[in-house]
Amino acid sequence: MINLYGVSLPHLEEMMVNEGQNKYRARQLYSWIYEKGETDFEKMTDISKKFIEVLKEKYCLVKPTIYQKQVSEDGTIKLLVEFADHAKVETVLMRYNYGLAACVSSEVGCNMGCKFCASGLLKKQRNLAPEEMVGEILLLNDLLKEEGKRVTHVVVMGTGEPFDNYDNVIEFIKIINEQRGLAIGARHITVSTCGIPDKIREYARLGIQVNLAISLHASNDELRNQLMPINKAYPLKELIAAVKEYNVVASRRVTFEYILLKGVNDSLKDAEELARLIRPVFAYVNLIPYNEVDENGFHRSENSKKFMDYLMKHGVNATIRKEFGSDIDAACGQLRAKNEGRL
Repeated sequence: MINLYGVSLPHLEEMMVNEGQNKYRARQLYSWIYEKGETDFEKMTDISKKFIEVLKEKYCLVKPTIYQKQVSEDGTIKLLVEFADHAKVETVLMRYNYGLAACVSSEVGCNMGCKFCASGLLKKQRNLAPEEMVGEILLLNDLLKEEGKRVTHVVVMGTGEPFDNYDNVIEFIKIINEQRGLAIGARHITVSTCGIPDKIREYARLGIQVNLAISLHASNDELRNQLMPINKAYPLKELIAAVKEYNVVASRRVTFEYILLKGVNDSLKDAEELARLIRPVFAYVNLIPYNEVDENGFHRSENSKKFMDYLMKHGVNATIRKEFGSDIDAACGQLRAKNEGRL
């Protein structure tokens, strides 16, 4: 059966035409599914009983389930989400003053092998389908109903490399961005990648206003090779060239994410090298305080403010990411790794 949570509106319109229906039927279904939150075809009162039987036979509306939930003192919610095959991923709700942001996983496990990341402790098992990623947001929205709120921002920054699951991630974006769907604005959506140049270029040509973030974490190839094995396949020269092309084609700024690791990449020399690397591109740096993972052996830097000040004084805009969930399993992949017995 086809799970309609994983079908974009244009795709659903095609499907309805193939069923002998008018395109308008797809918009009716989207209204029931997303505006009214209905999951039972029988209760969709403006659809004929005959076609409801077709829907029941060929289609479904199935969400994942919450396997485990943690709630921080600051209101952050971290879910371990379970799918039909018992695979599990993490989803996080973060409360900003500008809205409620969901951090969504795109794969079960991750093959990128970043040395500082808990997600890499468990290798990739499979891609997530669009309906599974949409389901992560729907579960958070269900929890937020009591507050009369819903997810307003999405970052595809959880477990997995989004550009390693490119087609499904793009379909997911179309569904959540659709005005008749979850109606999350394009500029409220961010995709975070380790840096795959060909996919960055393809993403630039989509013509959408969705943000792009790149996990950088080092300012030279030698160190990035150690921290992020993907750099051996796509060294910084290739990555920066792709970012420059993205700037031109998409007319969009890029965010470089940079986790500060004590004694590894947090010196003023590192800041100088980083400024020199990215000053030629249209970008800013988001400095990330490190959530320590015992198995990795890295430690949190105390130089965040000095590092940011140096970048700012040398022509690079920089911010320090606000921390959430410090009293729960905050690091990406940490909750799942514990559940699987790796931490």
